[in-house]
Amino acid sequence: MTTPTPSTTPSTDLETPGLWRRMSCWLYEGILLFGVVFIAGYLFSALSQTKNAMDNRNALQAFIFVVFGIYFGWLWSKGQTLAMKTWRIKVVDLQGQPLTQGRAVVRYLWSWVWLLPPLLVAGWFELSGGETTVITLGWVAVWAILSRFHPRRQFWHDALAGTQLVNAPAAPKRSWRA
Repeated sequence: MTTPTPSTTPSTDLETPGLWRRMSCWLYEGILLFGVVFIAGYLFSALSQTKNAMDNRNALQAFIFVVFGIYFGWLWSKGQTLAMKTWRIKVVDLQGQPLTQGRAVVRYLWSWVWLLPPLLVAGWFELSGGETTVITLGWVAVWAILSRFHPRRQFWHDALAGTQLVNAPAAPKRSWRA
């Protein structure tokens, strides 16, 4: 019988942030993404000379999908987004090391499980905006609660991507005195 090597076992000394803190960070991230969408949408409309919001809609969605992938892939490979810094949460691989860009992109793709299933259901059944909102919020709540069944209380998309959210140390206080 062989024993697992330290490089192949998940790190157990890294503490997972509580669910409320992770969800608060998730909500704050969503608020910050409004700015990213605004800038990306403005850039897309200027470059494509789109005058009507309904023109090039699918291309705009694809563009924003790619912009989000670049945004998250780059920041997660650095360890944190702005929202994660605010809530002192860090994303690392299973050994506690920073993510590679490839692993960050894989995490980005798996993170769509938060929104894609309810959006597919809404499209399939042609639901109204209110119904889509209710189904999406219900799915997000279920997906968040499912993390309680993970051995380390991680989100399941993190488990699938080989990543984990951990507590980040507080930034050292800076003194402005000379």
